[in-house]
Amino acid sequence: MLTVSTTRIPAEHLGVALEPLVREHFPSTGPVRVGGFVRTERGFATETYLFDVNDEYGTVPLVLRRPPDMSLFPDYDLLRQVLVMKRLAGTGIPVPTVAWLERDDNPLGSPYFVMNRLEGQAPSDYPSYHSAGTYFEATPEQRARMWWGCVDTIAEVSRIDWRASGLKFLAFPQHGNGVIEQAVNYLDAALRWACQGDVPETYRRAIAFLREHLYEPDEAVLCWGDARMSNILYDKDFQVRGVLDWEIAHLGAPESDLAWLLFLDWACSEYEGHAPLPGTPSRAETIAYYEKLTGKPVRDLEYQEIFSAALLSVPLLRMTHRVQLPPEMNITGFCTARIEQLLN
Repeated sequence: MLTVSTTRIPAEHLGVALEPLVREHFPSTGPVRVGGFVRTERGFATETYLFDVNDEYGTVPLVLRRPPDMSLFPDYDLLRQVLVMKRLAGTGIPVPTVAWLERDDNPLGSPYFVMNRLEGQAPSDYPSYHSAGTYFEATPEQRARMWWGCVDTIAEVSRIDWRASGLKFLAFPQHGNGVIEQAVNYLDAALRWACQGDVPETYRRAIAFLREHLYEPDEAVLCWGDARMSNILYDKDFQVRGVLDWEIAHLGAPESDLAWLLFLDWACSEYEGHAPLPGTPSRAETIAYYEKLTGKPVRDLEYQEIFSAALLSVPLLRMTHRVQLPPEMNITGFCTARIEQLLN
């Protein structure tokens, strides 16, 4: 498990502390300056900061990512997501290029990596893309283009030869034999870790259901993990320009990423009490499109949705227990609601 140094540099001092490190990685005959250093609220399992490097050659937009103060997954490791992006380079998936990774003791006081910043706009996370941001402001035709671009990306990821790409390390052999058994056993252990052993009834029922209906797909595929439009950068024509956030990439079933997308879209619309925005393809249309893309029937989708909702609960339950949030701040409510809906 990754540990964070007690000398960790606070966010407000990161830009200054980073500047001498940047000089080491950007040899220049003139001065090198870090500018525009700002934190972005993208994701919460990893802290993300945007900044520019300015030298005599111009400006280079970059991104720094580091673990949060409190780890939200039991096996969090920056190296995992860095290796995924490095090994996806050249596959056609537009991932950022990692400039450097530092996992040992360093002046920032914690592991971190720096990567290039891709151009484009991502739909809103908070508030949801059905109520604000790029997707909300788009036309119905543009929304459909963004949605299908995300589904296309999910299919492209699933077609990657993960063995040839050196991604076998994404398996969890210590948790079982097949990829579904491994995933369920990992989820069970992660929930107990997040809740300090006191796992809520809904999640105990979810694990019991997943174990009772355990299966193995005909073929294990690479799964993006956090498959949603908010992790895609779109250009001005609403085409995919970047695919982000690979912290929970894993090997799993072909339906895994599709289930994640559909579950979170449900959370952003129906759970919030309103229909999806016009132009958003329906669940049935999405499934049919994905089957056409992959040439294979979609199976066990609700099983994968239950898994998705439970997995997303791990960091939320970790925050609830460690920060001791009051009962009225039920940040896992949408996950619990979807699990109960599908189990019943």
